[in-house]
Amino acid sequence: MSLRSRLSRRARITLLGVTAGSFAAAIIVVPALADSDSSEQATAAARQADYGPEPEADSPLVTQTGGLSTMATATLSPDTMINRARVWLTANNGGPVPYSMERNWKDGYRQDCSGFVSMALGLGKPGLNTVGLADSRNGVTKRLSGTSQLKKGDLLIDYSTTDGDFRHVVIFEKWANTAHSSYWAYEQRGTYGTTHRKLTYGIGSDNYDPFRPVKLGGGSGGGEQVPSPGVSWPVLRNGSKGADVRSAQQLLTAHGYTVSADGVFGPNTRAAVIKFQKSRSLAADGIIGPNTWSKLTKVVRSGSSGQAVKAAQTQLNVYGYGLVVDGAFGTRTKAAVVAFQKNHKLQVDGVVGPQTWRSLLGTR
Repeated sequence: MSLRSRLSRRARITLLGVTAGSFAAAIIVVPALADSDSSEQATAAARQADYGPEPEADSPLVTQTGGLSTMATATLSPDTMINRARVWLTANNGGPVPYSMERNWKDGYRQDCSGFVSMALGLGKPGLNTVGLADSRNGVTKRLSGTSQLKKGDLLIDYSTTDGDFRHVVIFEKWANTAHSSYWAYEQRGTYGTTHRKLTYGIGSDNYDPFRPVKLGGGSGGGEQVPSPGVSWPVLRNGSKGADVRSAQQLLTAHGYTVSADGVFGPNTRAAVIKFQKSRSLAADGIIGPNTWSKLTKVVRSGSSGQAVKAAQTQLNVYGYGLVVDGAFGTRTKAAVVAFQKNHKLQVDGVVGPQTWRSLLGTR
């Protein structure tokens, strides 16, 4: 499809209005929401979505052509790429990395859609923009003939520059149904940040085309290299959500506190944290920070069982190891721990001790 023909197909751009003082009108791209059935949800998405204009190729916020040599050269498995993308779902204290076209996350990548995809692909920081991802001269992707060819790790890219530079890219994970009318994808989007949801971009008449990363190979990425977490413990408080909260709840249960492991830091979790902190002579503020984590975690190893093992399995699954969270530290759990320790340059002993806990839970 030519760029000229793309313009006539862009049916989801809404003109919101012109502000006082003759400023430019705000334009918003409305995504096709396969998981939002009501018109009210679609209208809300139209008001809140924000996909551009993204930084141009010559911006200091974009990896320059001369810097392409810094990009990863090793073949990346689809599973490893998905694992990288998944990290941003909980990297912000248990929540998603917020969306921004002007800021870089702690790992050095720009916090917009193309920065997110650049991170998942292991490209040079702060990342290409969508045009750069789609440009065959950069050697990052190749265009597919149709969506029927889509496989895990492929990209759906709207890279048209004929509509005010409003562009977007998402990571294809798997088809959502046998009819191939929608699919599950990872996406960095305005208002929401990193999300995992069903989409229909590229299905039917719109501006999205399918692309495949040229260095995307086969195989499983469960034990392969993923972005190493930082050394700092996450800080969880009332309102936090995600895998880190679920692990904290499982660890609280291991210490005898009755808490539902639902991944939501609510009043019951806060009350349990305060009780635990008081029992350990910690500042009873209801916030799980470094001092509380160091007392909350338990050493687990082969033969261990219970809620602390479940917490470790929950964290290992954040990195894509696909463990059954059954609280039994068996051969599969040990193998996952060993692989994680190797990938993160820890002592390889298969024991989840203080340093391994800190890496599992550290800022990703």
